[in-house]
Amino acid sequence: MSRGELGLAANTIWVVLTAVLVMLMQGGFALLEAGVTRAKNAAHVTLKNLLSFAVCSVVYWAVGFAIAFGDGGALSGKHGFFPGREELLDVGKAPFTAIASVPGGAGYLFEVVFAGVSLAIVWGAMAERTRLWVYFAFGGAYTLLYSVVSHWVWHPSGWLYALGMQDYAGSTVVHFQGALAALAGTLLLGPRIGRFGRDGRPRAIGGHNLPLAVIGTLVLWFCWFGFNPGSTFGVQTGGEVGFFAFVAVVTNVAAAAGAVSAAVFAWVVLRRADVPSTLNGALGALVAVTAASGFVEPWAALLIGAVAGVIAVLVPIGLERVRIDDPVGALAVHGAAGVWGTLACGLFASPALVELTGRGSAGLLYSGSVHQLGVQVVGLVAVGAFTFSASFGILWLFRGNFGIRVTAEAELSGLDLHEHGSSGYDLSGSSGYDLGALAGVRESHLPATVPLPSRSSSTGHRRA
Repeated sequence: MSRGELGLAANTIWVVLTAVLVMLMQGGFALLEAGVTRAKNAAHVTLKNLLSFAVCSVVYWAVGFAIAFGDGGALSGKHGFFPGREELLDVGKAPFTAIASVPGGAGYLFEVVFAGVSLAIVWGAMAERTRLWVYFAFGGAYTLLYSVVSHWVWHPSGWLYALGMQDYAGSTVVHFQGALAALAGTLLLGPRIGRFGRDGRPRAIGGHNLPLAVIGTLVLWFCWFGFNPGSTFGVQTGGEVGFFAFVAVVTNVAAAAGAVSAAVFAWVVLRRADVPSTLNGALGALVAVTAASGFVEPWAALLIGAVAGVIAVLVPIGLERVRIDDPVGALAVHGAAGVWGTLACGLFASPALVELTGRGSAGLLYSGSVHQLGVQVVGLVAVGAFTFSASFGILWLFRGNFGIRVTAEAELSGLDLHEHGSSGYDLSGSSGYDLGALAGVRESHLPATVPLPSRSSSTGHRRA
């Protein structure tokens, strides 16, 4: 092998390995979302992660990858649809000239798992009341919307790329965009039954398994070392070999700061060391530093993460006051924290790192100029207007013509039984626990031959 071939092999191995890590985030989302929702919906909540990723993978291969990274104009790629052997093995050649450090197939694999993560964000806020078919139909449509914005920000011919927008691994492209579609769906669905009283006051609907949610959060934290460091798209960046390790350190520092700040702030505001708030603090910090991970110093990552942790606690309180029901906190974690992380680039982007990555300009703190901050604002407004309006319009048409929300009876009995004909947990009583009560399933919805145990028996870079 020549030196160039060895470099290509190292880049390809790195990108494929990190892509596999990012794909595992679907498992993290499944564990987290199942844990913070009710047991009667556990199988439904976890299965939708698998199904939506499957739909996304097919649509992204057929058309999404070409729209996002195919050669084209400022608004969209125009070439590379239904890529075959030649396109997926070539490096830096038409129709995917933007994928220059690895074969096109490695580029596809890395990008499709990002698209899958963005789609998973949408469903979290719509959990426990959405009909199964919506995951298929809107999943395909959203993958196309996601691909358009990916082209704007990450393709060298994209108009936001040309402006110098900084979004190293996707605070805007992946997370903010997913939260925008989630907000559209949440508004059209309305809150879950019983989430707000007749007087408008919020009523807590707790998750059934917080340890499961903690494990899911740890899985996501682990997989983020594929998400951000993998976005180097190779083992060398701007002449620096191993730059991905620096990105990993920045990512970890931010996540840790977010977890600590959220726990402390929740203790002060909510008068308890709230578990979901702490988890969302870590995740919000990871989301926020995703845009900045290739542009900021570790001290800035600490600040970005700490602020994101506070955001993760405050925003859900504000959403409750306007009667928006977000079962998993997606709007705060991926939406508000994603906005903060994108803006933070305009404040803290280091001149040395900007030069290394070749994207945008130094932040306000270093340059004294608001130029980069202004570019970040333009990007957020453009992506926000496009994705929210398109998502709302598509889901509004779905609701008007087919209905996107399950019936009240289905919601009360649980989507596991209604949509899948089985429960995510054993309700036969063989475990000795009153799992029927745990799942919130009424006895009338269980087979007559299956008695419920008595309650007395229960026990207690393409981007840089």
